[in-house]
Amino acid sequence: MTRQDTSSHPADAARHSRNKLLRPLGSPKSLSAEVVDRLAEQIMSGKLPAGAKLPSEQEMMRGMGVSRTVVREAVSALRARGLVVTRQGAGAFVDRDTGRQPYVIDPDGLGSLDSVLDILELRMAVESEAAAIASERASTAQIKAIKEAQRVFVRAISSGERGIKEDFAFHQSIALATQNNRFAEFLEFLGRLIIPRQSIRSFEGSPDSLRKYLGQIEKEHEAISQAIAARLPKKAREAMRGHLLKSRERYRELTSKKAGG
Repeated sequence: MTRQDTSSHPADAARHSRNKLLRPLGSPKSLSAEVVDRLAEQIMSGKLPAGAKLPSEQEMMRGMGVSRTVVREAVSALRARGLVVTRQGAGAFVDRDTGRQPYVIDPDGLGSLDSVLDILELRMAVESEAAAIASERASTAQIKAIKEAQRVFVRAISSGERGIKEDFAFHQSIALATQNNRFAEFLEFLGRLIIPRQSIRSFEGSPDSLRKYLGQIEKEHEAISQAIAARLPKKAREAMRGHLLKSRERYRELTSKKAGG
């Protein structure tokens, strides 16, 4: 009697695919990017078919050896790519139309100075107007949230931290204050990679240069916060645009230094 090939059974094939998915990750690049790549491969190859439920957060955390934050960042990125949909209380599912690929910015491409400049120009177009709209629409509570986000950023950099997540939170608080979810979704889509010093270790030749750089950002944030609180749309727009223009110039300076050797 010949031994039957278990791979011919759908249940065994599905189990094999699931085991392949839920194996520990290595670390050649960011863990969330690895999770995205692995899930995307399973989806695009049809191993996770349309409508299939992704493994739970707990399963992915245990199987891949990653944190809840990594799993959630990966699912958010897959959702932005149009590969999965999430249902409140039910989990994440493979989108039934995975052939529909929306606009995507590959985080792996944000490690070059040129790409940082491109993103800053894109943000300039969106966030300058967001600041103006926030100055007109923000509730009292949202104004307080912007000021608190600025205070948290100042505390972080005063204690010697680089303030990446705090910087992002400041910009996100302004997007939320527009009361137009699309602005907040745009920043969420870009993620904390909108903060260039996360993808490029810049202005860090010495502690003094980093402090000076972060001190400039603190002053620029403060000008934005004050203009929004004062309900001055034009001034808020100019303050945000000025902040991002100065950021662009700081990174252009890096480009010139790099080119000059």
